[in-house]
Amino acid sequence: MLHKIKNPVLIVPDRPIPTSVGIIGAGTIGPDIGYYLKSAIPGLKLTLVDIHDEALKNAHDRIEAYVIKGLARGKLTEKQAADVRHNIFITTDYSDLADCNWVIEAATEDLELKRNIFRQLESIVDEKALITSNTSSIPAESLFSHLDHPERTTVTHFFAPAFQNPAVEVIAWDKADQKNIDYLRWIFYMTGKVPMLTRDVVCFMLDRIFDNWCNEAGILIEHASPAEIDFVASEFVHAGPFFVLNLANGNPIIIETNTRQMEYEGEHYKPASVFDTAEKWDTIKPGEQIKVPAQRTQQIRDRMLGILFSQSFDILDREIGAIEDLDLGCRLAFAFKRGPLELISDLGSDEVQRIIKRFSADRPGMPVPLSNIESYEGFYRHVLVDIVNEVVIITLRRPEAMNALHDEMTDEILSIFKAHEDDPSISGFVITGYGPQAFCAGADIGRFLEILGNHNECVEYARACSRLLVYLDQSKKPVVAALNGMALGGGLELAMRCTEIIATENAWMQFPEIGLGIVPGIGGMVVPYRRWPHAAATFHEMLLNTTRLSATAAEELGIISEIVDSHTDLLIAAINRVKSLDMVTVPYKDNPVALKPAPVLGDVVKSASGDLLSQKVSVILSQAIIDSAKADDFQSALEIGYEAFAKSAATAAAREGIDAFVSRRAPDFSQTG
Repeated sequence: MLHKIKNPVLIVPDRPIPTSVGIIGAGTIGPDIGYYLKSAIPGLKLTLVDIHDEALKNAHDRIEAYVIKGLARGKLTEKQAADVRHNIFITTDYSDLADCNWVIEAATEDLELKRNIFRQLESIVDEKALITSNTSSIPAESLFSHLDHPERTTVTHFFAPAFQNPAVEVIAWDKADQKNIDYLRWIFYMTGKVPMLTRDVVCFMLDRIFDNWCNEAGILIEHASPAEIDFVASEFVHAGPFFVLNLANGNPIIIETNTRQMEYEGEHYKPASVFDTAEKWDTIKPGEQIKVPAQRTQQIRDRMLGILFSQSFDILDREIGAIEDLDLGCRLAFAFKRGPLELISDLGSDEVQRIIKRFSADRPGMPVPLSNIESYEGFYRHVLVDIVNEVVIITLRRPEAMNALHDEMTDEILSIFKAHEDDPSISGFVITGYGPQAFCAGADIGRFLEILGNHNECVEYARACSRLLVYLDQSKKPVVAALNGMALGGGLELAMRCTEIIATENAWMQFPEIGLGIVPGIGGMVVPYRRWPHAAATFHEMLLNTTRLSATAAEELGIISEIVDSHTDLLIAAINRVKSLDMVTVPYKDNPVALKPAPVLGDVVKSASGDLLSQKVSVILSQAIIDSAKADDFQSALEIGYEAFAKSAATAAAREGIDAFVSRRAPDFSQTG
């Protein structure tokens, strides 16, 4: 096991957030790393070092361009923009890094150059300052073992674009101080990244996936065109390997990394010869359609899946990376539609065995699985599980979807509860979200388009989505929801079914469903009124007008039990809450209420931000609130909610709202009613 603590927020850091960071190398990725850090850490001093003045000027201009774009898109406030622009220094003098708490090297991938940089740097910065490299393939042992203080060094490998891509590998190597590795995981987590701990091997975890994926595409050139390979590969990734290579000028990178892997691990990693001759590839853009003969499609598909599975099995067999990070890393870093282990599960062991057998014949020497295929499937893909002080902490981890719920995540959470419900050593559970922004952004609505208009399917879908919440109603042990950020729709419904809710100051709640032309169908129209009847007027506004409820306001209403200052304090407080609860009561199950005041509709229904909403869906929502509040028992009330969801899903407004969401545009309910 690489690390015992799964959720980095549980790490207690031994140093504060850095106040001064240096970056060596003002090329492509250095300024991007700088912008990420400046955006994430208020008041940070950033020093960029390069041997070329022109590169430094271009780096500063690039950061300024990002600021301008961030302002134009509303991602930065004027205050935030001013903070990013302030305290940036460019220099050719390494001595200007003397006050840095952390220096990141992002220079050319040349081992001797990097070793010389680190030797020079070690004589300048304080001996407690962290020194890391952004190399994508050179082991830390090769980079840092010659230094006097290798314990404060490691590799922190970012992925392009570094200011947007959340993935970052943190390399655990023998001479690094574990406290420094833990700190880096913690600081990345707190600044919005998803740190993934890997062992110190050539190409680490994720680059050995992607570089070999691209190299295999190059080897296949003798059988198919770049456009054909990209089109077949688009089943698995949003952009084919040759399109990405064109975008990133990546041919030299593949030559370099695969040559290095060949030197360390064998001739079978030799880079494809075509990368020496071609500059740009004649391929297709993502989404373009071309015809590929069936036999050639099968050949390309088998080879590309073969290299993906081969590298994945090798990573797991050698424990290069954590099994729960492999799928997520591929999705985040390289935009795979599904991770390799998800694909293995989808295809089944017989088909995977066929692909691996054929691949091994085509590419002798490449890794094959050392265990049966089924043994690689027994893990949680979408949640992290930690046990602290007899409390199970379940972390929802789908950062690319703001931790939104879907069937697989729901089943994983349920299985964790069932695994520990009768364990006398477990006092209870905490549910929280991954990262500093989102507890849970609701249900993953991608499937909604398939069932809109089918009443029975929609009712059954709502019931199925409720299976976790109904289980929580019957839980024998306390469950505390720890809101680390926004709780939207189904995520808020999940929190409201927990025994207690606590939150950080930045957390907030919202029912955004009516803005999508639907109603919250898994308890959102039922539980709030029965559990907190004194806050009925607030819930009306939230459900009918998408009004946000801050953590502070929720605490005043008694919805939230406690507000804490930091994310670390949040889980400590949640654990203490669980330990203090002797028994679970469900105060809302048999507590029908007469709504006062009842929802009131005007001629025009608008959201809190002034956007027009659907009148028809508002009527369905209002009636369901009233009917479920008057229901004699809790189960009947929930059924009213399921039916109301199905009614709303049959409207033209639902079709418009969901389509607009998927298309990333504002819905227009003016014609739907």
